[in-house]
Amino acid sequence: MTSHILKYLRVHWIYSMILGYFGISILLYLFLDIHILVPCLWKSISGYECPGCGLTTAFMALLQLDWQRAWAANPLIYILVPAIILLILRDFGRFRAAQMIHQ
Repeated sequence: MTSHILKYLRVHWIYSMILGYFGISILLYLFLDIHILVPCLWKSISGYECPGCGLTTAFMALLQLDWQRAWAANPLIYILVPAIILLILRDFGRFRAAQMIHQ
């Protein structure tokens, strides 16, 4: 199973880079209070919040099991996180099935 995951991350290198960036960013924020995440460009340019504003804050609150703070930051997090997990799991399942056929 581990070899399938590593092969999947090698083939889908963009997932690896995103996962690594967010993983390092989250660890730095949680343990050292260092913020290296990119700010919302829309809000920086226009001054208005976009529908995604607050998702990082909501995700960090979810990691700390603070459900109310996550909801207050952006309720969309409760739709996006399960949807992204399901899409990645479905894609991994297809990748694994294709690898089994080619063996």
